[in-house]
Formats: sequence, C-alpha cells, structure tokens
Amino acid sequence: MTKHIIRTAFAAVAISMSFTACSLKEELGSSLTKGQADSVITAKSLLQNAYDGLQMPYQDFSNSWGMSVMTTDEAVGPTRAGDWDDNGVWRALHEHSWTPDHAHVQNTFTSLLQLQFAATNVLNFRPNASQIAQARFLRALSMYTTVDLWGQVPFRNPQDTLLNAPRVMKTQEAMDYIIAELKAIMPDLGDRPATPAYVANKDAARFLLMKCYLNKGAFLNRQSPTFAPGDMQQVLSYANDIISGPGGYSLANNYFDNFSYDNDIKSTENIFTQQNGPNLSTARSGNATYARWKFTLHYNQNPSGWNGFATLSDFYNKFENTDIRKGTAYQGVTNISGLRVGFLIGQQYDQNGTALKDRKGNPLAFTPDVQLKETGNNLEVTGIRVIKYPPDFMTSASAKDGNDASNDYVFFRYADVLLMQAEAMLRIGNAPGALAIVNTIRVQRGASAVAGIDLQGLLDERGRELYWEGWRRQDLIRFGKFLDPWQLKSKDDPKYLLFPIPTRDLAVNKNLTQNPGY
Repeated sequence: MTKHIIRTAFAAVAISMSFTACSLKEELGSSLTKGQADSVITAKSLLQNAYDGLQMPYQDFSNSWGMSVMTTDEAVGPTRAGDWDDNGVWRALHEHSWTPDHAHVQNTFTSLLQLQFAATNVLNFRPNASQIAQARFLRALSMYTTVDLWGQVPFRNPQDTLLNAPRVMKTQEAMDYIIAELKAIMPDLGDRPATPAYVANKDAARFLLMKCYLNKGAFLNRQSPTFAPGDMQQVLSYANDIISGPGGYSLANNYFDNFSYDNDIKSTENIFTQQNGPNLSTARSGNATYARWKFTLHYNQNPSGWNGFATLSDFYNKFENTDIRKGTAYQGVTNISGLRVGFLIGQQYDQNGTALKDRKGNPLAFTPDVQLKETGNNLEVTGIRVIKYPPDFMTSASAKDGNDASNDYVFFRYADVLLMQAEAMLRIGNAPGALAIVNTIRVQRGASAVAGIDLQGLLDERGRELYWEGWRRQDLIRFGKFLDPWQLKSKDDPKYLLFPIPTRDLAVNKNLTQNPGY
C-alpha cells in the first residue's frame, strides 16, 4: 500500500470506502506509482474536489440540514398521503424515534467522512501554504459537524494506510484538535473581502472557532451544558476580530439578499459560502439550493414544488408582523411569479393577483395546522411553507426548477457573529451589552426593540434570525431545550442528544463505539 496511490487514481472507490472498508484491495492501484500520481494529479484539482464535497453533507437537505432542522421545533416533513412517506424517515426525525439504521443518519455520516477524506487527500500532493490551510479548514469543518451530531469522529492522517480502520477521536480530543487546527492555519488564509466568501478565509476560521468555544461545554455534557468564562472570552475575542477586521460586514438592508441568486454580490453579511451556478465544476453536477424552495412549495406554484416541508405554528408565532424575516415581497420573484419570501400562510396568488388552487381545485391557502400524517382534502395545504432562498428566475430559464440555480449556499453569516457575541456577553453577566446587540438586529429587520434579554429571549432571537440555516438543533441543545416537548414531539429520551453510529460503520471500524441508549 505504501508504494501505490489508491486515494486519487480511483477517487470514487477510495472516497466512498476510505472510512469504512477493511477489504480494499491493493491491486486497484497497482498500475499507478506515487511518482506517477504526483506528475498527473495536482493539489489545485484535489482542493476543488474537496470544495465540491461540501455539497452532499450540507446542501443536500437529507443530510446534515435534515438532521439539524427536521429534529427541531422549526420544521416538519409531513407525509401527505402518498407524498413524502419515504419509509417514515422524516417523521422519525421530527418525533425523535430514529434508529442506527435510519437512512439519512447513515448517509450523513458517510458524506461528512468523504468530505474529510477529500480535504485530507489534498495534503498528499505538494500543496502550497494557502492550499494546505484551505484543505485543513474544510477538514476541520467536517470534523466539527461530525462531533456535533455523533460526539466522535473517525480520523486519518494524510499518509495513513486505507487498509487499517481509522482511529476515532472522542469529543474532547476532537474539539482540541479542531481548535488547534483553526489557529494554526489562520496566517495562511486570506482576508475578506479580497478573498471571496466561497474560499476558506480568516473570518471563516474565526467564526468556526467561535462555534467551538461556544458549544464546547455543551458537546462535552449535553444534558447539563457548561460555559466556562474563558471560553466565552474567546468567543468575544474572535467576534471583535471579525467585526473590526477588513471584512467590512454590516447587516443587510434586505435580509433576503443574503440568500438571493446574486448573494455573492448583494450580501453584506456572508462570511463563508459554497459557490453555485451553472458549469462551475465538472466534478460537481449542479447544486442543491434549488431544493430549498422546491421541497416546500406546492405543485401549482411558480416555481412548481414538491409539496413537502413546513414550519410549525408555535415557531411562526414568535415573529412580529412587521419583521421582514416573517415574510415580504421580493423583487425578481414576487413580480414574476407572485411568490413571496419568508413564511407562506393563507391564500397564495400568482403575479397577476389570481388566487391559486390546489390539484383538487380547492383554494391554495396554507394553514397553520399540520400533522405528521396528513389525509383528506386538505393534505396539500396544511402547514406554513418557508422560502429562505428566493428562487432564481434570473440565471436561466431552468434555474428556478433545477440545479443550475446561482444562489450561493450560506454557511456562516455576520448576523450569527453578533448573536454569538451577545450570547457570550449574556453568559458572563453582561446583559446590557447583549440587549444592545439583539436590538440592533431586531430594528434592522423591522421588529420592535425589546426592553430586556434573557437566555430564552436570545434563543428565540436566534430562531428568528437563523431559521432553516441548520443551527437550530445545536442551539436547542446548548440552551438545554432539545428534550422539551413541542408541536408533534413529546418530551423524550436523552439518548437523542446524539445520533447513533450507523450499523454499517460499527461493523467495519472496531474503533467506533455505539452512543449510549442505542
């Protein structure tokens, strides 16, 4: 194995099996020596492959997004007669009844490890300092998400043989490693805005460090999270570096510009994204941001949707009517199709003001009532629908309906920096400072200022600002609320604070241990 390069010559095989298979045959790569591989494989192409590898675990809604959003009070994926049953996988996520054989749990674990492998593989092929730093950042991001969801992460060094099972880092070791990595690579990452948001940059590393320090105590003790003052000071320090640095961030004048088809130009908040649009990479077939509107819209809307996901009325009711985040018209969408952005409730219309109907001829009027299993005449209209990314009507005729949409996928945003800063202040006793930050955001979004702020109020504000961006599960755990009952989910077992290690992975990696309760 040491004299042959399987890792890249047979990328599809190696990546898919690198963290799970013990029986990979050396003969697969026997025709390509390391010297030959170094002459035809470039770190640049491998780094692009690693960036492309962000799509599956993050943009694909059935991976980490589904596990981090569908398991919370801000989203539900009801079965609508024959639609969206999928063997109950969406219901199991929302009601917290998943098992080690849950398809999305398995797929997410695999795709995150594939991303880690792709990033690590860059380090084998003589990358320059910038490429090394970017690859290590992508690896740290995938490791962070894996620890968040499972509390342990398989890990390989660049030269480790694929014939041996990877070692496994538990939470403490993994968090220490991620933090050390992010600090080490900082000098070799570029500054925003000279470095595009879709390239790993210093502020992206600082943002992820803020997440690490803010969540470390919750990851280590999920039932009783702790918040060391020193960790909160680290959060504040990195927040100050981002706020006072060259990035030039500010809260967007229009909240939905952060997610629009031209958000790479319009957004004043986006820190780290994945670039999307047609013909970006032969290794990546399009993107999945279009699914963010397709999976929630009705068939008879424009764009035509898949009549699926919704939010819950208790979550919707947290918003004031004047809050732009609740819903608004959006130029380039509403004037073309009649579709508004934000939350869709009540009668829906086309661009001419004509009331739409469902497939049975009933008024297409979305209701706040929704069940995990819908039946009857109203099954197409139950549930408040959500449009976080304004559909792309501008890139091409097919962008609104296909994977050439140009909305860059948003990972890290300036508003979250401010909310993490406010939370760290609140947790060390600086409630006035936290209140000032929260009110700055609220007023910018069209909501009224509040007289005071406590932890529940801050959690609610994070929900209003960051809904459907993939942070809700992590937030609920950190604030001690994930096991509480909410709509369509009763109070449940502490084992659900972590996901189970998939059965298949336990079978092939003796270093993994099943999480308690499974």
